[in-house]
Amino acid sequence: MVRYSAALDLPHALVEWVTMLIVTREGDRRCKLPPDQRALVGLVYLRRHNTLAQLAAGIGISVDTAHAYTTAVVDLLADRAPGLLRTLREANPDYALLDGTLAECDRIFRIYERQGVPVLADRASMGAGPWVTTPLRRPPGRDLTPTQQTVNRALSTARAPVERGVARLKSWRIFRKSRRSPNRMSSISAAVLTLERQY
Repeated sequence: MVRYSAALDLPHALVEWVTMLIVTREGDRRCKLPPDQRALVGLVYLRRHNTLAQLAAGIGISVDTAHAYTTAVVDLLADRAPGLLRTLREANPDYALLDGTLAECDRIFRIYERQGVPVLADRASMGAGPWVTTPLRRPPGRDLTPTQQTVNRALSTARAPVERGVARLKSWRIFRKSRRSPNRMSSISAAVLTLERQY
């Protein structure tokens, strides 16, 4: 492979923050790369979703070392992500906004129901249960009434933040075409959430 320089569309402060996490957690242990380069390996993997072989060739390390560094950075960041129940208890929301694109919805719906938090969701979640409010569907052969159209517009307006949030998460290319197991994607999602909350 041919090596080349490239820019990463993340603020330098975020790389420094991840570097400090690595230094704080691992101390001054000897590695092939200094902490700032290890942070960069993890961030490039999450943001650009290069294969480990591409990443290793670009940095000048072995594939196994690239795998070890990406796993370490992802796990370090995932450990800092708050859980859903903790977030619900701290925020005590009146309702929750949910998009089924990146989530196991059935399990999450049950969590919200047990916590007594109503959910505003998109049409993909129709029929999910009494705690889930979705847009009204047009009856066959008829139009929605003006009141129903107003309800749908209000729901769309309320759901706008979650749609923007999901669009922002999708800017992390790791979510576009994953080559990882679903279990590992949970850790990756938590790591990206931690990064998004940081910058």
